[in-house]
Amino acid sequence: MKKEFKLNFLGRDLIVETGQLAKQTNGSVLVRYGDTVVLSVCVMGKTPVTQDFFPLQVLYQEKLYSVGKIPGGFIKREGRPTDSATLAARLIDRPIRPMFDENLRNEIQVINTVLSVDQDNSPEMAAMFGSSLCLGISDIPFDGPVAGVMVGMDEKGKFIINPTTAEAEKSKLALTVAGTHDAICMVEAGCKELPEKTMLEALMFAHENIKTLCEFQNEIIGEIGKEKVVLEPATIDAEVEKAVREYATDDMLSAIQIKEKLEKYAKIDEVKANTIAHFEEVYAEDEDFASKMKDVAKVVGLIEGNEVRRLIIEKHIRPDGRKMDEIRPLEAEIDLLPRTHGSGLFQRGETQVLATTTLGPLSDHQILDGLGIEDTKRFMLHYNFPNFCVGEIGRYGSPGRREIGHGALGERALAQVIPSEEEFPYTVRVVSEVLESNGSSSQATICAGCLSLMAAGVPIKAPVAGIAMGLISNGKKYTILTDIQGLEDHMGDMDFKVAGTREGITALQMDIKIKGVTKAILKEALEEAKKARMKILDVMATAIESPRKELSKYAPKVESFMINPEKIKDVIGKGGEMITKIILESSNVKSVNDKDAVKVDIDDDGKVIIYHMDKEVIEKTKKMIEDITKEVETGKIYNAKVVKVEDFGAFVELWPGCEGLVHVSQLDTKRVEKPSDIVSVGDEIIVKSLGYDNKGRLNLSRKEALPKTENTSEEKPKKETKTKKGLFGKSKK
Repeated sequence: MKKEFKLNFLGRDLIVETGQLAKQTNGSVLVRYGDTVVLSVCVMGKTPVTQDFFPLQVLYQEKLYSVGKIPGGFIKREGRPTDSATLAARLIDRPIRPMFDENLRNEIQVINTVLSVDQDNSPEMAAMFGSSLCLGISDIPFDGPVAGVMVGMDEKGKFIINPTTAEAEKSKLALTVAGTHDAICMVEAGCKELPEKTMLEALMFAHENIKTLCEFQNEIIGEIGKEKVVLEPATIDAEVEKAVREYATDDMLSAIQIKEKLEKYAKIDEVKANTIAHFEEVYAEDEDFASKMKDVAKVVGLIEGNEVRRLIIEKHIRPDGRKMDEIRPLEAEIDLLPRTHGSGLFQRGETQVLATTTLGPLSDHQILDGLGIEDTKRFMLHYNFPNFCVGEIGRYGSPGRREIGHGALGERALAQVIPSEEEFPYTVRVVSEVLESNGSSSQATICAGCLSLMAAGVPIKAPVAGIAMGLISNGKKYTILTDIQGLEDHMGDMDFKVAGTREGITALQMDIKIKGVTKAILKEALEEAKKARMKILDVMATAIESPRKELSKYAPKVESFMINPEKIKDVIGKGGEMITKIILESSNVKSVNDKDAVKVDIDDDGKVIIYHMDKEVIEKTKKMIEDITKEVETGKIYNAKVVKVEDFGAFVELWPGCEGLVHVSQLDTKRVEKPSDIVSVGDEIIVKSLGYDNKGRLNLSRKEALPKTENTSEEKPKKETKTKKGLFGKSKK
């Protein structure tokens, strides 16, 4: 039976419908937010899987019919998820994953299908709400609800919940926060150098509104929610646990305190292998051998995590011996690659990233063709994480969720300081190559990317650095960690990434493994991150303090100027004929696709931007365009070349792209029967501009340009020759 629930959320109706669609799922809801409609469903497998992890899959499916588009390509249907869809799926996955019992082994899929999109009402937020609610009303064990909101900020500094498209365009803050009724559990943000205090206020403002959405979900769950499946608690044989801990704890404690990553992990693996081998002998004759060995493997894994956490909370000792607020050794370097436009190397401990910057014409921008408003972006950051960076082998292919997510975070952090198109008319691409990784490669990417931008001469507003903060909590006490490494990330409760300049924050991202974090934890983490960021910026400044004044000699040079917008069609020409001619002649190439061909971008407002490695080619291209677009002055005399002769007159070219007609009556001071008696194709003559007619055609006169002393007798006048013409078209002796 269909049921409908409605909440007026800050002036907009949030409507939930159940009982009509997708009824064979464990839980299904249709969420309407304005004209945005998302179907969220969840399904759980009937039997547990054998993997030793929780098998959750969250999907976000963009349907182009939701915005009235037909997919491109030959087959005309949706293909692999777009980057925006992948990021949306990650955005939903991160806050709901901690709400499941860690012992759950049944496969769970949460699928969000976007059916209709109103650009002012986020389908991502509707999907997050729907994902939590469909799980909440289902029989799947889920300790929600969770909800999310977007936060913007107007020009007066007032926070806005779920800003419209127009409000978002003007906002200095793009913040997404997810949480439960009691705490925040996920953060994603990009902003224009906001102070830590303002960011904390925005987070708390978001959480107050999240509470309303969680209460709405609880009302619905209370009315129609199914009884939850009861999981059998995972138990470990007490005697086995005691024996394993006595045997392996000391060895594991020594292993986790080895400083070098690969040596540390090798020793940890050795301790686990030795422990399992030992107890295989101990329980060899036991009739319950398989069950006991499964418990042995679990316990030895628990020892690793327990000892890491105990050392930090009780002893204030980190696995590599650092203090809680200590950053690993830092190194920064530029200009490693001679032919790139800019390159930077950043190393933090055993995490190493090489970044490059490439500059191109504005026409190289990326087209964003998804469910949002069609747009382009001229700054891109791409993140690559090859298997060798962690000493492993594996499959190489297209980027996965990790690469797309980390790249988006780095791009968001640096985009805030990229100069405007007017200031710097280039498309900018940064590529991050992670060469070593022991935690926080995304933040090292921001640092290396910033170095490469400055080395390339991109006039960024200020250098940007990033740091990853961690959290270890036992429910009573907690410890904030600065610059977490891989083991601390894996065994810890929080990964809180903070990037920014000396003036403020440019990007945030927070993932947690617990149910939520408090205001006090967020405040302390932001304060410690700021201290660390200043230290990192100091080290980066030793390599390069500010952007170079000159671009690389291998980067394209640029020249921009304005033309009359009405003249754009003349520059382009019929079917692109004129612009093709300009490119080929000025570059001295045979194809516009030649690598040495000049690049010309023309905006609708008449702005022309020319790119090439050779300044002379740019100047030649500019002159050709200026010749085409310069205005003909009425009454002025010009040299012209005859390009076509008809019975009614002659067409002449004043300069490339500028043609006009000399009517037969204007060819000579005497009557002319046939224009060909006076001029031929290729002749150079002088003409006077008579202006444009009402159809925009240029009219010219040779008769009016001739000197008054010119012979006007009945004898056939001499044609002007094509060589060594003087001012009035006469041959020079």
